[in-house]
Amino acid sequence: MASQEEKHPQPFVDIFNEDEAEKSFLLSKPACFIILGKPGSGKKTLARKLAQIWKCIFIEALEVIKMNIQEETEHGLKCQELLFKGQSISEELVTEMILKKIESPEVAHYGYILCGFPSLSEEYMTVSQQIEKIKNLKLKPDILINIKCTDYDLCQRISGQRQHPNSGQVYQRNQWDPNIIEKHKKEKDQHEEDEEEEEQEEEEIAEDPLKMPNFLHQLVQRPEDVLENAEERIGMYKDIMLHPLEDLMAEHDSQYLIELDGNQQPEDLFVARNKVCLASNQNYTCCYCCFNKQDELFRVLSSCELIAHRYRWRRSRWGQACPVALKEGDIVMGNPELAVSFLGKMYVLSSPEALKTFMLNPRPYLLPPMPLPPCKVLVFGPPFSGKTTICNLIAQKYKGKV
Repeated sequence: MASQEEKHPQPFVDIFNEDEAEKSFLLSKPACFIILGKPGSGKKTLARKLAQIWKCIFIEALEVIKMNIQEETEHGLKCQELLFKGQSISEELVTEMILKKIESPEVAHYGYILCGFPSLSEEYMTVSQQIEKIKNLKLKPDILINIKCTDYDLCQRISGQRQHPNSGQVYQRNQWDPNIIEKHKKEKDQHEEDEEEEEQEEEEIAEDPLKMPNFLHQLVQRPEDVLENAEERIGMYKDIMLHPLEDLMAEHDSQYLIELDGNQQPEDLFVARNKVCLASNQNYTCCYCCFNKQDELFRVLSSCELIAHRYRWRRSRWGQACPVALKEGDIVMGNPELAVSFLGKMYVLSSPEALKTFMLNPRPYLLPPMPLPPCKVLVFGPPFSGKTTICNLIAQKYKGKV
């Protein structure tokens, strides 16, 4: 008995090391998705919803162009100049912006959801070359989601789309066609058992601007939504892109290949995808977000929502020192109004620029070599006593600066 007690003096000690777990997370690769499917199958709608729930960066041609123009980047200024001249933005410029976004610091932390790439246009690169680019990405896609839909159903859906010219919002046929709206309303009324719920639905329908005649007359059909054009685009997809994408999906791990029925409503499609993805993607953890926290909240957070008594909301090991400044070798006290929480610890940033940099990707400022507070040494003495020699030796020994 004595020998057994010596081998296991503390049988209930927690074997999990919190620092090692945090380091493992910081070194882990963020989850990356690619949404595939025929034109008009709902890739962009699904990608937006996924980006919201997974806190990933949504990457799509139009979204990237808008972002570059708003931030007035070099590519954004080129796009703005071309648009002012009435010219279209080249495929080469769009591809460069997409690839640069994938290599950005925020994507390295949060991951991405790529939609619309590879594209049908082969003006700059062929479909095979675009797929090769995807295979050679530093952050390769972990999960492929393929939305499947028959050609007939897809063409009918696309040809039934209408756009509001002012807002740019696109509506499906069941949202603007009075006959279909009335039919759905009657079906709902037949299955309603509670009169109060029925009255609430009638009020919502009356207030919905889509049911108003003035609004319906404003909707227009885009040229690409005409049935003949939709059939042509789908035929081009099957001729140019289908076989290379099938090869890509065949090479991918089947455990992380998800195929969805494109005939479902976007909400149902998202719920089905989320269940399947969570079931097949248990090894991936959604990145924690940084949340702004005022200094007064530190005391509140330190005593609520505890996982266990050992794991508390608390300050980081650097206290009020700014981690971004520490990475550069400077000790700068942070501003409590610029505090954030990450992985259960509080970090206080010194400036809005440091806060923005840390929020985009905190990993470089937390990974080894850890940004430990630098030690500052003052050497003084009478003239010619060897101060310079000692300073140089100390700096060489501890990799400091004189």
